[in-house]
Amino acid sequence: MHATVNAATLERVLGHRTRFDARFGQYFDSLAGRFDLPVPSRYVPRCLDLLRDLSMRGGKRLRVVLLYEAARLVTTEEVPGLAEAALSIELLQTHGLVHDDIIDDAPLRRGGPSTYYAYRREFPGHGATALGLAVLAGDLAGFLSTQVLLEAEAPVALRQALLGVHTRTAAETVAGQIADLERDAHALPDEEFLHTVTDFKSARYSILAPLTMGLLAAGEDPAPHRARLHRYARLVGISEQMRDDCLDLFGPFGEDAGSDAVAAPAVADKSTGADIRSGRRTYAVRAVLAAATGADAALVEAALGDPRCPDATLERIREIARAAGVDGRLNAEIRRHAEEAAAEAASWEPYWRAEAVEFFRGLPMWNVDRMP
Repeated sequence: MHATVNAATLERVLGHRTRFDARFGQYFDSLAGRFDLPVPSRYVPRCLDLLRDLSMRGGKRLRVVLLYEAARLVTTEEVPGLAEAALSIELLQTHGLVHDDIIDDAPLRRGGPSTYYAYRREFPGHGATALGLAVLAGDLAGFLSTQVLLEAEAPVALRQALLGVHTRTAAETVAGQIADLERDAHALPDEEFLHTVTDFKSARYSILAPLTMGLLAAGEDPAPHRARLHRYARLVGISEQMRDDCLDLFGPFGEDAGSDAVAAPAVADKSTGADIRSGRRTYAVRAVLAAATGADAALVEAALGDPRCPDATLERIREIARAAGVDGRLNAEIRRHAEEAAAEAASWEPYWRAEAVEFFRGLPMWNVDRMP
């Protein structure tokens, strides 16, 4: 952790993660008793096992950290509903990961097999069965994410408010995923369109929803603050997405992210060049397409969507990108959005506790400072 992050903050963040992981494990342990399972089905217990495995297999838990730190904007006291809100957010994340991996035909997730590919291995020669089971597993995680809020030990009005944020966020995220597929249909997507995809597909549920739900649980009405919270979430989301795209094109960062990072990059999931091989017109890919001309442009276009694109071709695309200054421009944009997010958070001091505001002011820059 950088010098700007004090030991007390780090200890608190790691505490959020540790307590949540224990609670998440307990949730899955008790899941069979939360709803009727069709007995003697073997497929349903296996589905729950796969959801548990994916959910517990790493992840930064940044949403959980943001949720608890958002409550600290208002109070340092324990507040009802936070634990269930954290479970709902991470179950919604599991839902999204399962479906994303189907859409992307991704074999790996969080250092292990994706749920889709786990089923494909278990049902060789029965692709429709594997696909159907993976889709239903993702659906089940999504429905469980709402059930946990309905069963929260919190006042009825708070449960309803949390559920309202949750369901709105889920719908917006699905809309973002649809727009994400549309993005790749554009020869050169407009950058504002990429910003919108990032906003809906990730920023709203990864950042805005935890902030909003944390404030609600702490007794604060987030409605008057939605615009400032959304500005922050969008800026952080864009900075992080650009960073991920840069990582995929140019390779892992030079320094080890380590276990002390508040939001360390998940480098194990994503092999370098995966976006090009999958034909994703990300921020980084778009920047290369905009900069390349002639034979270089033809090379990039030919590589896009080719799952067998040779490593040598990927390296040549990186050379084209570096020669055109794409890496420098992207890094500058990543930093600019992070700095604007930090400035937005700094403007929150008139509304909330200064010590808690400082956490959100520092968050956007922690990962940026790890750029090579």
